[in-house]
Amino acid sequence: MTSGVKFRLAALGMAAAVMGALIAFVTLNSQRQSVDLRAKLDEVESQSYSMADHFKDLLRESSDTLARYRSTGDEVAWRDFLKSDNEISNWIQSQMTGPITPRERDILQEMKAQYGDYLLEVGEVRKKILTSGPEGSLAPEKLGLSRRQMFDLGQDLSQAHLDLRKQLFAEAHQMVWRLRLTILGGLALLFLSVIGLAIFVYRDMIAPLQSKLVQTQAMVDQREKLAALGLLAAGVAHEIRNPLTAIKAALFTQQKKFNAGSPEHNDVKVVEREIVRLERIVNDFLQFARPAEPDTVMMAADLLLLETKLFFAPQLEKNRIQMTLEPSAPMYVKVDPAQMKQVLINLVQNAADSIGREGTITLRARLSRKPLLNGETGTVIIEVSDTGRGIPAEAQKRLFDPFFTTKENGTGLGLSIAARIVQKHGGVLQYQTQVNRGTTFGILLPQATK
Repeated sequence: MTSGVKFRLAALGMAAAVMGALIAFVTLNSQRQSVDLRAKLDEVESQSYSMADHFKDLLRESSDTLARYRSTGDEVAWRDFLKSDNEISNWIQSQMTGPITPRERDILQEMKAQYGDYLLEVGEVRKKILTSGPEGSLAPEKLGLSRRQMFDLGQDLSQAHLDLRKQLFAEAHQMVWRLRLTILGGLALLFLSVIGLAIFVYRDMIAPLQSKLVQTQAMVDQREKLAALGLLAAGVAHEIRNPLTAIKAALFTQQKKFNAGSPEHNDVKVVEREIVRLERIVNDFLQFARPAEPDTVMMAADLLLLETKLFFAPQLEKNRIQMTLEPSAPMYVKVDPAQMKQVLINLVQNAADSIGREGTITLRARLSRKPLLNGETGTVIIEVSDTGRGIPAEAQKRLFDPFFTTKENGTGLGLSIAARIVQKHGGVLQYQTQVNRGTTFGILLPQATK
């Protein structure tokens, strides 16, 4: 696993952990706020129900003592009234000093003013009683009206307190919605992070491993087939080579008996050519069955291409095929010169066959980074590009299969042998093709340091 993959994997994991921690923090904080708000709501509700009752009790007690004083003129009743009056005044003052809403403050101000008017009326009652006795006091209806107004203000205060409770309920509702949205948003981000992590792991880790496993399995299957074919080819080639040697020797003896230019001599030449072709096929079979291990040396890639050009250029000019070598910076590979020349000769010959007449074969070498047998590394890509007919789709599927050929006199072993040689050098043989536009074969080899 590369450092870039580790970094991105750690970043995605960190993002998912942060999202999870954020959701947990918001949830716990919201729970704490909910508990505090619930306690506050219970307190407000309790105060709302007890407030009006307490105020009514105070007013009722004050009214009772005042009524007793009005009927008897007893100073004890008056002192009891003054005590009740002091409790009401203190209660109103205590309500105004606490944390209240503007609506409650307005009601308490009005209640204080109304109670002041009530006390003025009580003062008038006090004067009448002191001068004329209990019979000269005010009519009870006027005092009753003042008391009812005070009762109504107490109810309004209680209702205002309940309105505060409703406001707290609305705030709690908003807080719950914000909590839901926050949690849903966090879960969405966490889900996206997990999805991104899964996609990243599959794309950068599982998919390459799966692809590599498929390639490895294909290579194992191919090698098993090659091993079986190699054993068969070695046995067939060995059995054919000895009779061919005897036939060739006998033919050489018979050839001396015929005059040059005679029909018999010409027939012998045809047989000799066919024997040579059979020997070439047998040698290809043996090379395919028992590929020699490369004896590598370090050499410049452009030197391989230059020698290939010098070898082929005169022959290709007969068919008006131009061979060009693109200049490149020095780059080195470790190869067996003879085996790599064999690969290049095979590729150039295939390119010439694909062109037929009048075309161009381009040789080039370039640097790149590609995955080879030991992972991604610096590579030298040696390319043979032509302007020929291209490779049909049906032929591409079996291009490197042994004994598959589209040539009339081909053995179908050229590309198979070339691919095995490149593979033994730790490289890969690849190609790109377009029908009627040409083909480019690339020999990917590990770059060597001079």
